[in-house]
Amino acid sequence: MKNTHKFLALMVALLLMVASVMRYEEHPKLERDAVTGATPFSLNEGKTAGVKSDAQIKAEAGVPGVTQSRIRDAGVFEQQEGQLWRTLRNGPVTFFGGWLLVLVPLVILAFYAAFGPLRLHDQPTGRLIQRFSLAERHVHWASAGTFVLLGLTGVTILFGKHVLLPLIGYTAFSWIAVTAKNLHNLAGPLFFVSVALLFRRYVKNNLWHSIDWLWVSSAYKVLSGEIHVPSYKFNAAEKAWFWGGVTLLGLIVSLSGLVLDFPVFNQGRHVMQAANFIHGVFALLFICAAFGHIYMGTIGAEGALQAMKTGMVDETWAKEHHELWYEEEKVKQGLGK
Repeated sequence: MKNTHKFLALMVALLLMVASVMRYEEHPKLERDAVTGATPFSLNEGKTAGVKSDAQIKAEAGVPGVTQSRIRDAGVFEQQEGQLWRTLRNGPVTFFGGWLLVLVPLVILAFYAAFGPLRLHDQPTGRLIQRFSLAERHVHWASAGTFVLLGLTGVTILFGKHVLLPLIGYTAFSWIAVTAKNLHNLAGPLFFVSVALLFRRYVKNNLWHSIDWLWVSSAYKVLSGEIHVPSYKFNAAEKAWFWGGVTLLGLIVSLSGLVLDFPVFNQGRHVMQAANFIHGVFALLFICAAFGHIYMGTIGAEGALQAMKTGMVDETWAKEHHELWYEEEKVKQGLGK
């Protein structure tokens, strides 16, 4: 009997011991996500929230790490300038640039509605005078053609996801965007060469003369057709477009575009981002300035488009628009004899 009691007491002691051990080793019940039912160990992770390792701190600061790649900046895990570039491109460049592309044509159309085109005051004589040679026209249309192609593809790249994507969907837009990018990259170097040839052909006749200041001071009356100011082959507005648009903006856009087009000269990401920002800003200004040039060369001035298409203008047109040049050409071309 005593042995039975001892056995029972021993069994109870063992059960109590096992129960206490199991209770001690039992894992606490983790909180589960209400939606997924996952247990992310949030309680334990919360104890180290906000604590970063030295490696993470260096990576976020842009400190280069160790890598076998010889590509420049390959060891940089996180580049801070990239976020600044993205903020500028998707923020002020897109916003203000988009409004410029809308407002400038509206202002030009309003001007056209108010004043109409510049028309000849006298009747055409029927006698023609050569204004542009074949080479001058070829280099002009080469520059104009590549410029239009670059403008359309560039606007598609910059604004396509805001305008086209919601209308045509991802599949169609992806094809358009890829095509625009490749055409833009191919046309860029051609535009640079065309502008260089255009500069060589046109620079002599775009040198400034004292009479051009009179045109500048009376620009509004000249453009509205109220008065006539004599000029040489190109007036002050055309010279402003040549030097400020074709030469200055053309050079900035071309050089920044070449940096982006040929990333094989060991330029780092920060150089590419700066080039992209400069390229976008000055390309938008270039396009807006070109709207004025295109307007005056098409519907803004009667006979201007014909001059660049055929190279010839009527004697009356030459006299009324570029009187000083006309007097020079009368001698050179033997007119009026």
